[in-house]
Amino acid sequence: MKVLLLSAYDADSHKRWRKGLAAAFSDWQWTVLTLPPRYFSWRIRGNSLSWGRGETAQILKQRWDLIVTTSMTDLSALRGLVPEIVRVPTVVYFHENQFAYPVSSDAFRSVEPQLLNIYTALSGDLVLFNSEYNRSTLLGGVKKLLKRFPDCVPPGICEEIEEKSRVLPVPIEDIVFDSAKTEEAFSWNSCAESIYGGEIGQDTLIISWAARWEYDKGADRLLDILRGLKARNVKFLVNLMGQSFRNSPAEFAQIQEEFADHLLVLGYLESAKDYRQVLRHSHIFLSTAYHEFQGLAVMEAAILGATPLVPDEQCYPEIYSENFCYSNCNDAVKKLESMFLSILSGSKLKKVDLSNFSGKVIWAEYRKQFLNLVQS
Repeated sequence: MKVLLLSAYDADSHKRWRKGLAAAFSDWQWTVLTLPPRYFSWRIRGNSLSWGRGETAQILKQRWDLIVTTSMTDLSALRGLVPEIVRVPTVVYFHENQFAYPVSSDAFRSVEPQLLNIYTALSGDLVLFNSEYNRSTLLGGVKKLLKRFPDCVPPGICEEIEEKSRVLPVPIEDIVFDSAKTEEAFSWNSCAESIYGGEIGQDTLIISWAARWEYDKGADRLLDILRGLKARNVKFLVNLMGQSFRNSPAEFAQIQEEFADHLLVLGYLESAKDYRQVLRHSHIFLSTAYHEFQGLAVMEAAILGATPLVPDEQCYPEIYSENFCYSNCNDAVKKLESMFLSILSGSKLKKVDLSNFSGKVIWAEYRKQFLNLVQS
């Protein structure tokens, strides 16, 4: 089968998904077009122009059995510019939606990204979401937005999108599951990324946090939780991982200053193997995110053996029981303290079974959905 895959804003999670997809169906012939994840406003509205004219337009005009696009693709405009693809069965994959995205105080608020989500969902033949939270917030957001418009809003838009939508998560790679079973020598003192100079005893709670250092990942929550742990005399160390940016929230700098003697690993780890080793030897993986549509980093950490502790909101309650969720920062501190006391007593922390998110399970469902669409 000849497949065209379009990733219009090829961020890390999108790249991870589309590479896994092509590798899982290596018996299909893939052509992949991507655009870099920068200049957001231009990218989401201009990708149809970037692809619909010039050299790439000739690629689109070829004969395809299936087209797979991310939700950032301006599919309605692209089909207008390249009418040859109008009748090709098309899948739209939503890693996120613009209705559930928190907006920073200095962000320009435009309805354009939300309208793009609507047009693209309507233009696709099969609409896939990585979580029910993602799906339900888009449908709810569409319904709410359409009520704001003064006139000429046709009925049945939400129902049309809902009827052709399915939930199909991004699978976790087999190498993550394999790494969880592989025994390798490791010590924090020999870890190249470690910045901690002291002794690390069995009575220390190792907490990992990993995300982009951006406003929606809850640096303020993290700071409050760490302060709460310190106030309760919990002995802990933190792996504060992820990419930092010039305009990263000030709380990240505050954490580095205030908890300098509690930092174990700091910053972005280039080596995926080293990153997995850090997770494998952490007691807890803590999320403080204000928006998460699937939470791949938490899932990966849980598979590798870290106990997840996540907000009881967004996508998380779909995946984790209430034992692994917290309602507010104070609740998170209490649960972390309880885990710390369990470690001191020699008890093992509870783990999560996420084997149903493996590629072996989920890619088979992708194949089924894609073939059903092509053959219908």
